[in-house]
Amino acid sequence: MWVSLRRAVVVSLAFFVLLGLAYPLATTGIGQLLFHDKANGSLTANGSTRIGQTWSGPQWFQGRRDGDDPTATGGSNLGPRSQELSDKVKKQIDALKKEGITPTSGLVTASGSGVDPDISPDDAYAQVASVAKSRNLPEDRVRQLVADHVSGPQYGFLGASHVNVLELNVALAALT
Repeated sequence: MWVSLRRAVVVSLAFFVLLGLAYPLATTGIGQLLFHDKANGSLTANGSTRIGQTWSGPQWFQGRRDGDDPTATGGSNLGPRSQELSDKVKKQIDALKKEGITPTSGLVTASGSGVDPDISPDDAYAQVASVAKSRNLPEDRVRQLVADHVSGPQYGFLGASHVNVLELNVALAALT
């Protein structure tokens, strides 16, 4: 019996060292060495490019209305018959129209994760006139800025084209 217990303890310690210490340290080291920016949260002076931000005013491109709390991730579980969801969408449509933005489905609904930093190119182009007007910039220049920040599907076939709102607004700030 003591022999079996000793073997179990030795195997448990070996797996603890291997899987609890060596493997996590190795993967962290590889991540830091090969993917330093991504492993550290893709931080910029204005926040993370991986977490959606809230931008207020027509002088900025707006992201999805997910909120400011990255710890409150996940969907709302509000269904298509939900009055609360309907009220939120109507309120968002009215707010966008006041800013001169043509409402699109991506701009009036939240993402599934609650922290999506990207919008579709259509969502970005819908805001070009409002942003250009509020910054006294030619619409063509702002439209070109959006076009320059459209990223295609990952690996050319996974997902859809998208625009990172933080990166777009940083480039917009550099224009003026």
